[in-house]
Order: sequence, then structure tokens, then C-alpha cells
Amino acid sequence: MGNMSYCRFENTARDLKDCVDAIENGETQELSNREIEGLEDLLRSCESIFQMKEDIESIIESWEESDVLPF
Repeated sequence: MGNMSYCRFENTARDLKDCVDAIENGETQELSNREIEGLEDLLRSCESIFQMKEDIESIIESWEESDVLPF
């Protein structure tokens, strides 16, 4: 089930941190084929996000400079 739009980045950031921790802790010794495919998808997504780094920073900066508070 996908994340609700109002908390997708918050939830995904938390899940991504969990994945980073698992990789750093060597919890990758017994991955299923589906988990390997998920890891490959994760890497591709992270590469795409990195390519959008300036756009993402601009979005964050706009919110920080805005008088409008997010939810």
C-alpha cells in the first residue's frame, strides 16, 4: 500500500533510513530474489533523487522562506 500524500516523504525517509541501517549493519546476507530486486529499484530511485538534488533543495528553500506553514 502506498503512502498517503500528506506523509509520503516523512514515511519514505524513515523507511529509507531503515534500509541504510540494514546495509551498514551487514543485514544483506540472506536476501530473497524479491529483496534483491527491491534493492536494485532502491538504488535506481536514489540515483534519480540525487539527479534532482538542486530541485529538491529549491523546494525546501522555498518552504523555509515562505510565510505559509506546511501542515
